[in-house]
Amino acid sequence: MNKGTIFDLEERQGDWFDFFESRIDQKTGEVIYDDPIPGSGKVCFRDMREFWQERLAKRKKRHEFVVNPTTKAMERVEYYEVMTAEEEQKERDDAFDYSIIDLKDFYDAKKKPIECTRENKLKLVTLPVFDRFMARCIILQQEAKGKQIEASEKNSSTP
Repeated sequence: MNKGTIFDLEERQGDWFDFFESRIDQKTGEVIYDDPIPGSGKVCFRDMREFWQERLAKRKKRHEFVVNPTTKAMERVEYYEVMTAEEEQKERDDAFDYSIIDLKDFYDAKKKPIECTRENKLKLVTLPVFDRFMARCIILQQEAKGKQIEASEKNSSTP
């Protein structure tokens, strides 16, 4: 009998979420999330933080010396170069494409399955109900990851 750990290397890293509706309360402006719909579609998301870390590491930086108004001393300031509106839009689109890994049981108005292509992902994120769903799922994913890191740090620090 083989011992060890088995990994499916074909599996994409992400978390599956059952689709749930949401709406904005007209009186308070708060988003109200419904429970997942039984038999609804599912979406696999991956955390965008890795994407943004990679992008920021590659982005060009500028440096300037400016006068600090409090100390009157010259200080070196570092900032990212300003991007054009088109570059910003492409980067946002790349982030959405990166984050949405897979779709299951999503259909268009003609009842055709929605394939998980870049074009379809970008169309989905323009829909307010999908945008709120995605944002909520990513928050839940990051909270769970934070709790997991906290628990592992707690476990590793105990004697």
